[in-house]
Amino acid sequence: MVSAPSSRGIHLRNPDQELVKVIVSGPFGVGKTTIIRTLSEIPPLKTEEVMTATGAVVDHLHGVRDKTTTTVGLDYGRISLGDDLALCLFGTPGQKRFHALWQDLTRGALGALILADTRRIADSYEVMGMIEEQGIKYAVALNEFPDSPAYPEDDLRQALDLSPDTPLVACDARDRTTSLNALLALAEHLLNLPAMEQS
Repeated sequence: MVSAPSSRGIHLRNPDQELVKVIVSGPFGVGKTTIIRTLSEIPPLKTEEVMTATGAVVDHLHGVRDKTTTTVGLDYGRISLGDDLALCLFGTPGQKRFHALWQDLTRGALGALILADTRRIADSYEVMGMIEEQGIKYAVALNEFPDSPAYPEDDLRQALDLSPDTPLVACDARDRTTSLNALLALAEHLLNLPAMEQS
């Protein structure tokens, strides 16, 4: 008899479910591991390691000074949207030294949810550029921290150089409802794309 590894229990995939790959990306320390843990219906795969003094030389902690662990590979979770569709969530590491993993992680992805932090908007530019270079459609979710400054949406769109149709939503990566709303904003964006762009 197999015991449940978490309070959520064991979820065996319905063989008739279509699996869709979605990337969860963003800069270092923005909450990617947290949002996948919040959303996943299965115990998520995490490759977090404790940060060391050596790592602090290359992982700049400006704006995330309380961070003690970091993803060194990928995060993985899964969430079903009804009986016939499941989103496979692949979280990318945020540091530049892991960018060699990106091409493999993003291959075959239908879309990406990019997390951003209004305390350090400029940190998102490189990640957004890489997602755009891969030709992946995306939505941006502003992960709200206790000290996150609030800005008008038009100012944020301009700062992030977003096209008018790119979703921009707010969420708390620890909160399932707002995190799910961010994921649904991405799903709706992808479903509204012309058929030729989805192929």
